[in-house]
Amino acid sequence: MKINFIGASDPGLIRFSNQDAFYTDPEGRFFIVADGMGGHAGGEEASRIATQEIQSYLGANWNSTIPSQKLLEEALLQANEAIIRDQQNHPERSDMGTTAVVVLFRENSPLCAHVGDSRLYRWRNSQLDQITEDHTWVARALKVGDISPDEARIHPFRHVLSRCLGREDLQHVDIQPLDIQQGDRLLLCSDGLTEELVDEKIAAYMQDTSMLDKASIALIEAAKEHGGHDNITVVLVAIDN
Repeated sequence: MKINFIGASDPGLIRFSNQDAFYTDPEGRFFIVADGMGGHAGGEEASRIATQEIQSYLGANWNSTIPSQKLLEEALLQANEAIIRDQQNHPERSDMGTTAVVVLFRENSPLCAHVGDSRLYRWRNSQLDQITEDHTWVARALKVGDISPDEARIHPFRHVLSRCLGREDLQHVDIQPLDIQQGDRLLLCSDGLTEELVDEKIAAYMQDTSMLDKASIALIEAAKEHGGHDNITVVLVAIDN
């Protein structure tokens, strides 16, 4: 399985700082996107800590006998604990937290883990599918039919997370196997992209641009053209022949 990838992040048009963070492993083993919250300094620090801790844990234990699912879960829980320690040492950042979405390629069994509303999409045969389910009140209400998709996009509580890193009550991380085929593309992104672009527009940019660098730039620029109200981060992973 040959993997090509690229990551890019932009502060958008409204915010002066970028509270998103991402990491692309040079060997293509794993990919991370995190979207911090809790004010300028807090959000930046939370996403930085999460990305750094996950990267460090996965790298240090890559060749261990720990099963991949356990390895991925422990990486995110370690990141959660690191953020909590920083909150305790810096009370001014006590409300900080971050989302995280991680894709792992290990033992020929790709996995995804996520906390919060940063998403993973898979583009295959001109179709875009959302793989992760947002940990938000609105996503839950949408799933049970209490609100419509159109209502969800403009709901005042759409950014309220039911789960994130940086909380002492976090006991569980959603982990799922990934169905991957040659020719697929994966998109990890913060909600700065999905807040501005509906899935159909994201799919169109994935379809129209064959080069990953051009696709990443096109997605970010399109989100900015539609308002760019938040930081925008994308990681694209292509499964090539």
